[in-house]
Amino acid sequence: MKIKNILYIQGALLFFLGLAMVFPVLWSIHYKDGDLWALCLSLGLTCATGAFLYLLFRPGIEDDQTLSHRDGFIIVSLGWILAAAFGPLPYFFSGVLPRFTDAFFESKSGFTTTGDTVLSGLDYLPRGILFWRSFTQWLGGMGIIVLSIAILPLLGVGGMQLYKAELPSRGSSKLRPRVAETARTLWLVYIILSIMEFILLIFGGMDSFNAFCHTFSSMSSGGFSTSDASVGQFRSGYIDSVITLFMFTAGVNFTLHYSLFTGNIGSVFRNSEFRFYLGVVLVATIAITFNLRFHIMDDLANCFRYASFQTVSIITGTGFTTTDYDTWPFFSKAVLLILMFIGGSAGSTTGSIKCLRIMLIIKHAYVELYRLIHPHAVKSVKLGARIVYPETMASIWGFLILYLALTVTAFIALASLGLDMMTSFSAVAATVGNVGPAFGAVGPSHTYGHLPVLAKWILSFCMLAGRLEIYTLIILFIPEFWKK
Repeated sequence: MKIKNILYIQGALLFFLGLAMVFPVLWSIHYKDGDLWALCLSLGLTCATGAFLYLLFRPGIEDDQTLSHRDGFIIVSLGWILAAAFGPLPYFFSGVLPRFTDAFFESKSGFTTTGDTVLSGLDYLPRGILFWRSFTQWLGGMGIIVLSIAILPLLGVGGMQLYKAELPSRGSSKLRPRVAETARTLWLVYIILSIMEFILLIFGGMDSFNAFCHTFSSMSSGGFSTSDASVGQFRSGYIDSVITLFMFTAGVNFTLHYSLFTGNIGSVFRNSEFRFYLGVVLVATIAITFNLRFHIMDDLANCFRYASFQTVSIITGTGFTTTDYDTWPFFSKAVLLILMFIGGSAGSTTGSIKCLRIMLIIKHAYVELYRLIHPHAVKSVKLGARIVYPETMASIWGFLILYLALTVTAFIALASLGLDMMTSFSAVAATVGNVGPAFGAVGPSHTYGHLPVLAKWILSFCMLAGRLEIYTLIILFIPEFWKK
């Protein structure tokens, strides 16, 4: 394990994280909300710590700078932990969240794009702080894409290497020959889509501040808003439609966006995971639409508007709301709860199990049933025209077992703290799946602020584990990992 190289990389990460705080500083100067000193102090401390680590541990020419798989796991996990540890500084220094547990929870929720919040009264908070909340999600969203497309496949984590099976450049393990080039390409796609959404929201009557914040939160599948009413504050069908479109877009594998921008439109619709993702969204939307129509609403168009927005928001793990869906009929809430476990596409900003794994698990189950009927038949699980090898399916089943084990363990832990069953289970499902608001006492009309301190730390761990695809974090607790 090359500790020097690991700390050197973490130093660079913290330095650039500190530089990112320049943007909320500019909004603070513009609005004069009184949070300027807190943001500047946070910027200085983060940059100084990052520069110190970078310069102190910077490897020399004679040092071996190659990194092992074990180093990769530590770098990824430690990077997300440090980002969430320094991200709370603006909340803490400004007095918005004077308790570090709450500030850490908010920061962790931002960088992991979960969208759970302990804050209320968002309409009255300093604009620089609100901008920082949304910006952490945008930064985390891009980090997730690079992690899942460029890094995790190289580490062989949880079947994520399967994303390459249906890339436009079939047979290639990356969009570009090198990880750095892949990252630059993905950043470009991410920025282009963000600019497109920003412009469309401006056309819908949003001011630039809200357009930036909601673009950051929807493209990252994050869900932090600038008001307690979330997107419902705008009372606009146009804005609902634009955000729904880009939440859905954020749930698509970003390599498909790249192929779309390069003119290879057919590859998008040939992609079996995209068709599965689209099908799940359409079926869930139609089912909820008619359930709402027959039970609580008379206008079918409004039923479709609310159903489509909430379906896409939940399956992508964004967590935006336009209404309190906790008051919907049980069937609609059950569908939304199921969507929390499904998630969007692999290689997107979404969380949860993801459509690729769900689809392959269903195919594997069918193959096993087929073998019971035809014991001597030779039949394999396929993704498109490619055979999925048994070891890959084993990693997917392993991921699912760990995912469910973490969910059950955390659920029992929260229930032991006195939380009711619906609140405990849905809170864990929402945090492991990086979804945001859940049901019960942590539903869309509530925050996580009233939960016990230990519950917040448990859920913070769930957010990070879910975001890092379970394996990447859990492997650090295996004794063999630390042995030479």
